[in-house]
Amino acid sequence: MRTDEWLSVLGRVVDRARADEGVEAFGLDETETTVKAHDGAVESLSSARRRGVGIRVVSDRRVGYCYTVDLSDDALAAALRLSVEDHVHLRGLAKANDTGLCLAARPPDRSVRPSLRALLDQLEPGPAALLNRVNDVIAHTSGYERLVGPLGALDGQPPNLVRFLFTDPRARTAFPDWERVADQQVAELKGVFGPADPYITALADELTSAVGAPFADRWAAPTTPHRRTQVERLTHPDVGALRLTSETLGASEADDQRLLVYLPADEHTSQALDRLARRQPGALRAV
Repeated sequence: MRTDEWLSVLGRVVDRARADEGVEAFGLDETETTVKAHDGAVESLSSARRRGVGIRVVSDRRVGYCYTVDLSDDALAAALRLSVEDHVHLRGLAKANDTGLCLAARPPDRSVRPSLRALLDQLEPGPAALLNRVNDVIAHTSGYERLVGPLGALDGQPPNLVRFLFTDPRARTAFPDWERVADQQVAELKGVFGPADPYITALADELTSAVGAPFADRWAAPTTPHRRTQVERLTHPDVGALRLTSETLGASEADDQRLLVYLPADEHTSQALDRLARRQPGALRAV
């Protein structure tokens, strides 16, 4: 969608505001393309597009948030006219309706479906964790605990990867490329909903207050696509420097959960993970 078309869509939202309301609208239209190759040949090519409008309304000193993927006039009007009382009520709904209204009104889900627990069991003793949309760690393998537990990443109640990265001094020692990891974590946190999600906004306000510019500047910057596959360097107190390929997989679209899996990116890291797991060498690794 062209810039002028987006401005027209967002302008239609703001123009519908009543005199006693403050309205903020933002648009998201991004495409993520993933290409996987091996030995010089392309194995797979995939492309995913995300588009929608987030709306924040301030009325009578209360705030309501909604997000819609339907850009028709009726859907935009319905999203805007949801009152603060409607918004509070919608937080209790387990599913969004067909128009995609108020997807961000649901609290981040901390329940784990049996099938996902079974999947984590199958990934043992490899490092893998299930995250919700605010980056709470809601389930993990024993291998993940051995990898990030000594770093302090699981100390929070609940453990939260973004909070650990920005507020725990140990994170800068654990991640030699801390600046790049911080960029990616904030991009992932902003995701589809970003400022339209009251729970993400609350976490962002907390981190802005706690650490200031290192988080606030990234939160205010233009949204950049989150890379689902990347290589990260990690310094472990027991086995030293590691190079890990992280893969993020959508686990539950309805609940905004995703699976984070780490694979060794080189032979040294593979052997180090074997030592942590006290297992025989030869497990799966990234190639």
